Amino acid sequence: MDSSRIALVTGANQGLGRALAEGLAARMGPDDLVLLTGRHHRRVSDAAREVAQLPGTRSHVQGRVLDVTDTDAIAKLADELRTRHSGVDVVISNAVARILPDESQAERADEVIDVSNTATHAVLRSYGPVLRPGGRLIVVASSLGTLGHLDPRLHHLFDGASLDQVEYAVESWRSVIHNKTAEESGWPRWLNVPSKVAQVAAVRAVAAERREHDLADNILIASVCPGMVDTATSRPWFSDFSQAQSPSEAARAVLDLVFAEQVDPALYGELIRFGKALPWRGGTPPTEQDQLVRP
Repeated sequence: MDSSRIALVTGANQGLGRALAEGLAARMGPDDLVLLTGRHHRRVSDAAREVAQLPGTRSHVQGRVLDVTDTDAIAKLADELRTRHSGVDVVISNAVARILPDESQAERADEVIDVSNTATHAVLRSYGPVLRPGGRLIVVASSLGTLGHLDPRLHHLFDGASLDQVEYAVESWRSVIHNKTAEESGWPRWLNVPSKVAQVAAVRAVAAERREHDLADNILIASVCPGMVDTATSRPWFSDFSQAQSPSEAARAVLDLVFAEQVDPALYGELIRFGKALPWRGGTPPTEQDQLVRP
């Protein structure tokens, strides 16, 4: 078995993903490898080179092109890591589709769903089976990912669902958006709520099946809310960033979770914010004003 540790971050050439890659490279060892991934070759190459040259970097850093909307590419890279390294130790699914305030939510639905949901399903399916003992698989979501943020009519689609059922619910949501019947079915106009709920539900589904085995092997599968982060994605939507974290600050709590010596069973499979699990059924549906002014 390869004794070095392997970490992979999606959406890692900028923002929080870049900070997570930097933190991993600083906290892992000289024989370890951090794979910094993104869609664009030049951006990925530049980011990997810059992270590798940072004074605090200890591990090897390699840029890899990975378009998370290409589920075959996700599976192929997972198989490569299994073949070359007998698996992977850390996977952080962080890629996100950026939407601007003047863009139509409905018109961007396919991209949001493909990047945030279809890709999450593929990461869970492809990398869960190749996690080595002590491994960590983290999906970056949001506090909006708790079930209570959805209309109660939709709760049955995600509460206690299997991964296949979550995937079916997401594709049903996509269909009613295209049919322009989403709102009458209870789906909010604001894509971020169903997308994040579905991400968290997918993590919960996989974790429910693996819990006993994973805890015995000190493996953590969970979703995380990093809190408000000052990035290019969030900047267009908010005017007050006085309480926002820098990407490096937001990455710290996620990395503390990754590098915890032992998995806390109370956190396994949960949506975690600053080290604490958020109640799955908490939250309230967004108001009409929320849906008009937020992404």
